[in-house]
Amino acid sequence: MSELRLAIMSVLMSVEEADFLYLKEVTGATSGNISVQLDKLSTAGYIEIEKGYNGKRPRTTCRATDAGREAFSAHFEALKSYLPTDSTH
Repeated sequence: MSELRLAIMSVLMSVEEADFLYLKEVTGATSGNISVQLDKLSTAGYIEIEKGYNGKRPRTTCRATDAGREAFSAHFEALKSYLPTDSTH
């Protein structure tokens, strides 16, 4: 999983949903990079994307799916397996 996709999923794991501008702000990524990574996460079934309007302004909202939460948790557990298991290291 790319660093940006991991960052996006980290955010979505801690909130019910997040809008595009918030994800852009917290990751520091460009609009283009966020769009590409959201499309990849959506295609993989890890997130749902809802597009709508807030007044006249377009609004894109994302939320992690159950499959996305499971995949993120599995990835996190795999990363933890690389950490030393005792504190003497």
